[in-house]
Amino acid sequence: MKDLLPLGSVVLLKGGKKRVMICGRIQRKAGEQKLYDYCACFYPEGIIDPKELYLFNNEDISKVFFMGMQDQEEFEFRGFIDKRLKEMDQTDKG
Repeated sequence: MKDLLPLGSVVLLKGGKKRVMICGRIQRKAGEQKLYDYCACFYPEGIIDPKELYLFNNEDISKVFFMGMQDQEEFEFRGFIDKRLKEMDQTDKG
């Protein structure tokens, strides 16, 4: 299972000076095929302009300041994400 942080987690990216809050997972930039683990907005401002969402992967995170809510629904959704990623991986290889 991919170790994804829950929505609402606040992180600092490597080389970053401002923290961001995760507001989406398994995202793709419009017109591209590459998948990213997360999209985020500036913290504490939130989404002011949808064009200012940042795409990044787990390995781009320098520090986790806050971990978002995790409950049964979150864990079930993460299981769904993991299943879909495995299906996509099999499609790409086959």
